Amino acid sequence: MTQVKPARATRLDELRETFGDQAVAEAGRRDAVTALFDRIAPRYDLMNDLMSFGTHRMWKSTMVKTALKQIKGQQGPIVDLAGGTGDIALAIKAADPMRDVIVADASAGMLAQAKERAGNQLDYLHAPAEDLPLADNSVAGVTLAFGLRNMTHPRQALEECARVLKPGASLVLLEFSKPAAWFAPFYAIHSRYIIPALGALVARDKGAYNYLVESIRRFPAAGDITRELEASGFQVRQTRSFMFGVAMLHVAEVA
Repeated sequence: MTQVKPARATRLDELRETFGDQAVAEAGRRDAVTALFDRIAPRYDLMNDLMSFGTHRMWKSTMVKTALKQIKGQQGPIVDLAGGTGDIALAIKAADPMRDVIVADASAGMLAQAKERAGNQLDYLHAPAEDLPLADNSVAGVTLAFGLRNMTHPRQALEECARVLKPGASLVLLEFSKPAAWFAPFYAIHSRYIIPALGALVARDKGAYNYLVESIRRFPAAGDITRELEASGFQVRQTRSFMFGVAMLHVAEVA
């Protein structure tokens, strides 16, 4: 790996050969990210609570409520892409018990945590987001929280979401974004020093959380993600900012 300039990307394709602030081959990115999430899976939920002071739960709650509104009238399963430990999928299932809810993730370690947590309440799919073994126009909705920036080929993952969604169905995307200028210095201190320190202390993997911070810093801003969604076959119907722009919710309907 070689060091790359840690500038914020403006296009998702700029991320394809990076691993945080390191330059890697695309295949190397896939292997490195998958191995990282396999390692940190057992303490992933605890770290999310500590890093965000629990605010990620409120953001995800809003995401779930939004997704449930979007799937009304749509038949078929909902896919929680990069579903990790299954928290979002379980919340959707609790609110819509008759709906098939699929947790899809490229990390076997994360899926193992989801299975331990949810058992047979959910369905599980071990597959990369860029190549889902699902039929065209077969899915009532897709949720994707804090996972797009970790895809090997993020733009292709969005196009794959558009392929599997039914006409008029929506992708509800929650991802980190560019914080407001006045808040950015405070957030930078937290992400640069506090998050890696927590990673070392709690997850015993400072390097993994260095990557996560770097990947957040490099991820395109909200306006650029809107353009990427539209270029991937979606129409953005709604956006919502959280914590002064730290995170952004996009609701994107298949065009």
